Amino acid sequence: MLLNISYNRPDIKAKIDAEVGATFNLLDRFKLGGIGSGKLFITSTSIDIHNLLVLDNNINTCGIELRPNGIIVSFRSLLETYALVIPFYKLNIYKGKAEEYSIYRDQYFIKIKALQKDKRTHQFMKKVLDYKLTKAPTNVDDL
Repeated sequence: MLLNISYNRPDIKAKIDAEVGATFNLLDRFKLGGIGSGKLFITSTSIDIHNLLVLDNNINTCGIELRPNGIIVSFRSLLETYALVIPFYKLNIYKGKAEEYSIYRDQYFIKIKALQKDKRTHQFMKKVLDYKLTKAPTNVDDL
C-alpha cells in the first residue's frame, strides 16, 4: 500500500498500524539495536513510485522502518513524504549481483544500493529478514 504520510491524519495512521502494527516501544527498540535503516540510495523502482520520484531533481533516497508485522519504506518527492507499507507476508527481499537489494510488495518494488563496504545496510537487511523469520505467520490461519 503506497500512502502519502506528509500530514498527520488519524485514518492513515490507523491503516498503517492495522497493516504492520504500531511502532515499537523504547525498550523493544533498544533490544533490537534500532529499528531504522538510515539513508539508502534508490537505484530503480516500479512505475508508480518512479512517477513520484521524477517530479523533482533531488537524489532519490529512502529509509526503512521495522515494525512488529512488517516494514515501512519511506521516501520524499517534492515536499511530500510517501510510505510503501509492506506486511511480512507480502514482503520479498532479494540480494542482486549488482550490489543492490530489491524490496517487493505485489506490483511495487524499490531497489536500493548496497555496496560491499556498506556494512550497516547489510546488517539492517539481515535484521529485517531474521525478524521476518521469527515473527511472520507461517500458516494462512495465522493471518
